[in-house]
Amino acid sequence: MIQRAVLLALSAVLLPHLAIADVRHESIPKAYRGTWAPGTATCNEAKSLIVLSAKRYVSPEANCAIEYVSEIPGEGGAIYSARLQCACRAGQAGKRTANLIIRPADAGRVSVGPRFESLTVYQRCSASGPGATH
Repeated sequence: MIQRAVLLALSAVLLPHLAIADVRHESIPKAYRGTWAPGTATCNEAKSLIVLSAKRYVSPEANCAIEYVSEIPGEGGAIYSARLQCACRAGQAGKRTANLIIRPADAGRVSVGPRFESLTVYQRCSASGPGATH
């Protein structure tokens, strides 16, 4: 009886942690790959576009390789956090690491940014429009 009580107590402590454990991926999920523009911009404004591919994140400020992507459950769908290795700007040596959060917004839109407090809503650009990826 005591063993059963101890097992039950351990399960109550450990199971909630297992339920929120993240899942690691090697790349950005296919649903988020492509060219994206901020909600107020158009897909013709190259200076504001971001491109998410399987193993790269490219923006006007950064060109990064994806090391891995963590997936955690979220209210509106899975939330992804990509660990990036970014090339430093001209004149600087080495690389820097960064994080990128990708959260579903609504049909054809996602929220992307380095922290939850600074997410920007992006809309998907047409597969045949400027900056499209194949």
